[in-house]
Amino acid sequence: MSLISAILVILVAFLAGLEGILDQFQFHQPLVACTLIGLVTGNLTAGIMLGGSLQMIALGWANIGAAVAPDAALASVAAAIILVLGGDTSARGIAVAQAVAIPLAVAGLFLTMLVRTVSVGLVHGADAAAKEGDIAKMERYHYIALLLQGLRIAVPAALLLAIPTQAVQAALEAMPAWLSNGMAIGGGMVVAVGYAMVINMMATREVWPFFAIGFALAAVSDLTLIALGAIGVALAFIYLNLSKKGGSGGGSAATSTDPIGDILEDY
Repeated sequence: MSLISAILVILVAFLAGLEGILDQFQFHQPLVACTLIGLVTGNLTAGIMLGGSLQMIALGWANIGAAVAPDAALASVAAAIILVLGGDTSARGIAVAQAVAIPLAVAGLFLTMLVRTVSVGLVHGADAAAKEGDIAKMERYHYIALLLQGLRIAVPAALLLAIPTQAVQAALEAMPAWLSNGMAIGGGMVVAVGYAMVINMMATREVWPFFAIGFALAAVSDLTLIALGAIGVALAFIYLNLSKKGGSGGGSAATSTDPIGDILEDY
């Protein structure tokens, strides 16, 4: 990996660490982080595929009270780096990187705990600065806290990049088939849970026809991802347009604000 690519990877990792707290531009999401790392390292397709798989896993990760979810930022960045250094961008390599991301996400909780512990002291300092009316000092405390969050991901990323490519490739090749296949199967099962969560959240009588159309179009191999995306956007606009019009036609009274829902209700 070239020096420029390594610097860009560390920059992406730093932004992912920041976004793990800010949640403004979603750089910490696997689909974004892995895609960006794949872009700066010349492995865009593999990065998108890995990010899409990890995104389905991360859908079920959420903070509940004091319980912090697994670190999606570290999992995304570290898995993408391992995929690039391993040199195997095939389906097997992506599956192995995806499976390795799970324990990395759990390990990231330890780094999160350390940074949040330090942040407690910084918050007290910011509170004291606010009482003094020193806005500039209070902002510095906030920037230091954000810097630590970025370094939480950037430093492990830099350490991974420091490992020789040959060492990573040798470690992946030394992995027995039963272990790599088992990790791939386990990762695939977790992805299936992510798909089930999406369907559970989105599947209503109004959108089920669009699910059916999507599965049918996905089987057409002549359509590219761009074409499928364009069809999806068009269907979304059609749905929104029909939703605004509502069931204002003659005949029986509408039972919902969506004509497609009324049709399905009649069935």
